[in-house]
Amino acid sequence: MGFASPAAFEAALASLPSADADALAAARARQGQLTKPPGSLGRLEDIAVFMAGWQGTARPVIERGRTAIFAGNHGFVAHGVSAFPASVTEAMVTNFEAGGAAINALADAAGLDLRIVALDLDRPTADFTTAPAMDEDECLAALSAGAGVVTPDLQILTVGEMGIGNTTAAAALSARSFGGSVAEWVGPGTGVDSAGLARKVAVIEQALALHHSAPASPFETLRRLGGREIAAIAGAVLKARQLRIPVVLDGFITCAAIAPLAAKVPAITDHCLAGHCSAEPGHVRLLRHLGLSPLLSLGMRLGEGSGAALAVSVIRAALATHAQMATFAEAGVADRL
Repeated sequence: MGFASPAAFEAALASLPSADADALAAARARQGQLTKPPGSLGRLEDIAVFMAGWQGTARPVIERGRTAIFAGNHGFVAHGVSAFPASVTEAMVTNFEAGGAAINALADAAGLDLRIVALDLDRPTADFTTAPAMDEDECLAALSAGAGVVTPDLQILTVGEMGIGNTTAAAALSARSFGGSVAEWVGPGTGVDSAGLARKVAVIEQALALHHSAPASPFETLRRLGGREIAAIAGAVLKARQLRIPVVLDGFITCAAIAPLAAKVPAITDHCLAGHCSAEPGHVRLLRHLGLSPLLSLGMRLGEGSGAALAVSVIRAALATHAQMATFAEAGVADRL
């Protein structure tokens, strides 16, 4: 089920379940018994314990994983904030569906089921410099579309997006959620030049001024400054939390989707891993605000959930060492002098 009203969305955010404390303790204890010096596998150890807590078992696995890619179009693209026209969004969705994109290859390599959710691509959101991007029903529909891809059988979920111009929406959401100058959040996105960057800054400043007096609730911030694909990501992340399914975030846009939620309830990120740090300048800053440390930093800035899917291979490696290594007792090795 999705979110029937703004109040239902806010209530779900206010009642987040926690990781399983017993499973966390058991996983930490197992790490202390494996044939290696304590901490010698670095973050792989932390990842295994993290996954144990959310799966509720001392030996977590990934047998059923999914990557969900949401696509939407934005009305503010008319201001020239992107190097590409909005029609590219639909063209790329067609490419996803035909199996020809990077995310298709990376999801296959990571053993993830790929779901593509296109959200009214023929009907862009309103231009957020003159009106809220979505009305309440539109935002709820997008949130619910995100929640709809999350099923209880999953053991991990990664999220990604496609939407020409959506680094502009991400910068606006980040600035409203965590403050700072707009210029600190804005980057080249698909590759705009210095004039394009100036247009992005101006458009976001105009939007923030228009919506300044609006309620600063997560729902209102998403519907006024976000997009359908961005709201869908927020809905998917929140639904995953309700089901205690760990989530791997992708780049700047997927992290910005939960920025309004995290600004009010920082614990929303407790079940999340940052798959990578993208080359979009605002992403480093946003990760600090979210309290997340990326698993990878490879200079990627594609979107599509590509960095998150790639990170799943690291997570699988962490779970393999956690489950398959012998303990000192099993190997007949002394664990101390």
